[in-house]
Amino acid sequence: MPATERDETLPRVVSAVPMRELLASCAAANAISTPPRLPDPEVSRPPARHKHAA
Repeated sequence: MPATERDETLPRVVSAVPMRELLASCAAANAISTPPRLPDPEVSRPPARHKHAA
């Protein structure tokens, strides 16, 4: 089989994206689409005031 026929049967890659770029875009999409976490209830409460504090 001549080389020209063999080349025609191989699939052509139109554009290739490096895996690093693909993973970075997925991480960015995940960060943008995920809502921020709600604060823990214990952390968001004001400190308790005691009448007999030293």
